[in-house]
Amino acid sequence: MAPNRSLSRRTLLAAAGAATLAGAGTGTAYGTSRTAGAWPTEFPLPDGWLPEGITIGRRPYAYMGSRANGAIFRADLRTGAGRVVHAGAPGTAALGLKVDRDGLLYVAGGTGGTASVVDARTGTVVATHRLAPPAGHFVNDTVLLGRTAWFTDSHAAVLYGVPRGRRGEVRTLPLSGDWVQTPDAFNANGIVETPDRRGVIVASSTPGRLYRVDLRTGHATEIALRGAADVVNGDGLTRVGHTLYVVQNRNNLVTAFRLDRAVRTATLRHTITDPRFDVPTTAARFGNRLYLVNARFNSPQEPDTTFNAVAVTLPD
Repeated sequence: MAPNRSLSRRTLLAAAGAATLAGAGTGTAYGTSRTAGAWPTEFPLPDGWLPEGITIGRRPYAYMGSRANGAIFRADLRTGAGRVVHAGAPGTAALGLKVDRDGLLYVAGGTGGTASVVDARTGTVVATHRLAPPAGHFVNDTVLLGRTAWFTDSHAAVLYGVPRGRRGEVRTLPLSGDWVQTPDAFNANGIVETPDRRGVIVASSTPGRLYRVDLRTGHATEIALRGAADVVNGDGLTRVGHTLYVVQNRNNLVTAFRLDRAVRTATLRHTITDPRFDVPTTAARFGNRLYLVNARFNSPQEPDTTFNAVAVTLPD
């Protein structure tokens, strides 16, 4: 990532002047025993957590947001131990999220129509941006690209560009070109940068398509799938080089596609399944592993419902 793409943590914190939330960074610790010489592959979350998003930065820590109250949980990939680092608040949600090199988390706010910036170390809310009215919108996922954090809206044919720093205004970018908006359905969901970092790839959950989007114009070009009819229920996206991993949540499946250089076609290379998958929504890569959160949409979404994250080894 380019060193001049965003302002430093110190600048953002000073500009925001935000106070640390009461209770952030504290609470019950969760953990798993570690097999000798191996990192754990399962990570328990607090009961009733309702996870949706996961992100991992340069260090071996996974951050997972809560749909229940906007809280954020941090797990140590080496031990499985974890704790709540941001307490959230009633009526808020933390869906897709990404952590940058300064330790700042950019968080999608779901039906609240917001994007928040949270200090991953202290739980401080650095900034909150109003992207859309709460009614009729669902701010779902995000990717950090240059000086902008781009967010999807599953209920509107737009992307939102949030400046990473003090200056700049939120940009609403209508999607055009090949983009198809299905009424009364989840549309734009996962988002990731293209290999050349000049645009983004967006998954449309319904009817299951991938698009390359020009961030200057909003023009979306459908990516032709080879070896797969669709990516229905496509949720989180993770890219490693020219390999694109698509989490298909209710299918309990991750599909891996090889992108051509121009990102015009995506050829199915392999699929990843695991008996521990229970409606995984998003994934993040660290080393040769893919870490996924289980949203368990087919189970009761109650305060006593158990949740976890799992890790799978990526094929060679």
